[in-house]
Amino acid sequence: MKFSSLRQSLAVLKQQGELVQINHRVDPNLEMAEITRRVFNAKGPAILFTNIKDNSFPAVSNLFGTFERTLKIFEPQLASVKALVDIKSDFGLNFQSFGKLLKALPALSHSLPLKASRPKVFEKTCGIKDLPMIRCGPGDGGAFILLPQVFSHDPEKNSLFSSNLGMYRVQISGNDYQDGKEIGLHYQLHRGIGNHHKKALEKNCALRVSIFIGGPPAHTLAAVMPLPEGVPEIAFAGALAGKNFKYAKKHQYLISADADFCITGVIIPGKTKREGPFGDHLGYYSLEHEYPYLKVDSVYHRKDAVFPFTVVGRPPQEDSNFGKLIHEITRPAIKDSIPGVVAVNAVDDAGVH
Repeated sequence: MKFSSLRQSLAVLKQQGELVQINHRVDPNLEMAEITRRVFNAKGPAILFTNIKDNSFPAVSNLFGTFERTLKIFEPQLASVKALVDIKSDFGLNFQSFGKLLKALPALSHSLPLKASRPKVFEKTCGIKDLPMIRCGPGDGGAFILLPQVFSHDPEKNSLFSSNLGMYRVQISGNDYQDGKEIGLHYQLHRGIGNHHKKALEKNCALRVSIFIGGPPAHTLAAVMPLPEGVPEIAFAGALAGKNFKYAKKHQYLISADADFCITGVIIPGKTKREGPFGDHLGYYSLEHEYPYLKVDSVYHRKDAVFPFTVVGRPPQEDSNFGKLIHEITRPAIKDSIPGVVAVNAVDDAGVH
């Protein structure tokens, strides 16, 4: 089924017995994360929290908590996307297998981003402090957004096809951040947004960033896909969703029309603040370090917005299922991109990332 929104996917999972709703009051400080860990370890359903302390938004976790549920969410588009990757990896397939080309056409047809006229994400606005302040570990430096889709343009090109959509943790409370007005961004210099930031520093200009939260589940997976240089994640998001990525522009920011939330802001050149600590993907704490931060401009959201989150830590965790799915999709592309590589075994216990 093609999911055009997070709400739609949750409704289908509920009908299939793959989602449980918790209406009792829960605390975003450690409690929600611990509930999620226990349900994940039991291979349980996705969890919709509807009564969060000091917050009015519902939140969902463990959406991709089992590989079987993850496959269910992305079928039937998955076969078309895998066929497209196969063709990209071996162009000769275009002529050898007409059937594979036909199978890839739906993904290809949905890969072009389209402009939206009346995006639902503009229905309401709120502040950073209105978001669920989910803190996952007792040593964490504050609350974090852990399933964000962080969008940036190449400052020299400003093209949709020179953009990056990545998943980098976002600290929304704690440390020296100005409460509700500044948020931390944690990313490595070799990542797509790191290249954009480097160019912005060279030009001594602010880098505009949009952070999408929620939307079709395919957009979340697209943000963690290891795509080749020159292939924009928003194109892959449309291909995997079976629905073109819809966007709008406001105050020079690109906005995902189908997101549940969108935070906009700028990274000021040369400015950093302490980010962390954070209980990271291998079960250890990454300590405080200086990182760029975002000066928040606006926070938009749908009137029926749901806040998705995950919990990371010692493998296996929910992101392990992302790794397994990505491994399946990109298997031919890895051999094509790295000469001499015959096969790759992404060992989860060693950090599938």
